Amino acid sequence: MTTQKKNYTLPIIVMIFLFGMISFVTNLASPMGDILKFQFNVPNWMGTLGVFANFIAYAVMGYPAGNMLQKYGYKKTSLVAIAVGFVGVGIQTIAGLIDGPTAFGVYLLGAFIAGFSMCLLNTVVNPMLNKLGGGGNKGNQLIQIGGSFNSLCGTAVIILTGLLIPEGIKNAQISNVFPLMYAALLIFAFAFVVILLTNIPENKRENEAQKDESSKYGPLSFRHFVLGAIGIFVYVGVEVGVPNVLNKWLQDPGLNVLGDGVNAEAIAGSVAATYWFLMLIGRLLGGVVGSKVSARGMLSVAATIGVVLTLAAIALSPATSVSMPVFNGAGGFGLVQVPINAALLVCIGLCTSVMWGGIFNLAVEGLGKYTEKASGIFMVLVCGGGILPLLQNAVVDMTNGAGYLVSYWVVVAGLAYLLFYALVGSKNVNKDIPVE
Repeated sequence: MTTQKKNYTLPIIVMIFLFGMISFVTNLASPMGDILKFQFNVPNWMGTLGVFANFIAYAVMGYPAGNMLQKYGYKKTSLVAIAVGFVGVGIQTIAGLIDGPTAFGVYLLGAFIAGFSMCLLNTVVNPMLNKLGGGGNKGNQLIQIGGSFNSLCGTAVIILTGLLIPEGIKNAQISNVFPLMYAALLIFAFAFVVILLTNIPENKRENEAQKDESSKYGPLSFRHFVLGAIGIFVYVGVEVGVPNVLNKWLQDPGLNVLGDGVNAEAIAGSVAATYWFLMLIGRLLGGVVGSKVSARGMLSVAATIGVVLTLAAIALSPATSVSMPVFNGAGGFGLVQVPINAALLVCIGLCTSVMWGGIFNLAVEGLGKYTEKASGIFMVLVCGGGILPLLQNAVVDMTNGAGYLVSYWVVVAGLAYLLFYALVGSKNVNKDIPVE
């Protein structure tokens, strides 16, 4: 007697859409920072409080989110995450209807609540896609596809925000981006209905008698998970740090890296954006080959190439230039001469594009019932995206602004660790721990 295999196509599609919403809502905070700055006449650091509110929620909610997923399962946790996201974006929308400084505080509250949702969604989406794909290479492939849609939405929201502000950023209002907020609310509502009506495969729950017996174990009992969690911290820091410092280096007026007669800010921003675009391309390729190439092999190759590209960028002279297609402000789109170092650093985007899925897949392999709590720990360590770039910029400051390329030794160290993890650290040496 054969059992019919369940079709999870619809929930997989919804999970991929939610993967995109994570980036859509998170990346909206970046251009919104400029809108807040001019609408409320606040300094730059206050304009970025929306981004801060989004990400500080990960540190607060990451571990509780994993516990919640373990206790209530994929379906209930995803429904809560979607509902919280709807509320968060809804509050941000309401901020656009309020006059005066109160609107600023209301928007930040909405951004903070939305951050909780993004953390919960990240906690749910990664293991659920892995589970719906049956784990292994297929699970890794679905995570890579989800990551591709994540990159696409993250890039699209920045472009769309610019298109919705026709009168210039100085006259921008929160209400200008209402169409994007309405779209997010609609997707959240649709996803809630689909998940509510879909049977989602869940891990077996521990009964009360088993809880005390198994309480001495957890995700941190597995060496390969602990090293993988550190890997996520390092990876997010590398991913954010590469374009962050690159953009500052290219537009530094004291160095004049790009030469006279050019719009350095526009070119630098476009070059950094190319990094994110290559991440999208890399994730699309990762989705295609994900079912044929192991997560260990993919991460090993990506980390090795990343180390080589970074070392070359540090060693070569910025006097050597190459042509890159960029948006040159009023000059439009075209080829511009940039230092070869910049071109090499941009290409690292192809490497970092596939790392999240690979690290996650390797770190949770063999964890069984501990997978949900492990996902929550991963979310806490997303804070590496703020700490490693800070360290990299500290290196620049210690060299009086002349050590931008020297700061990439931080990236080399991070990529070297990820290579170590792929080759050695990802092996499960704790197979004696019961996971059922």
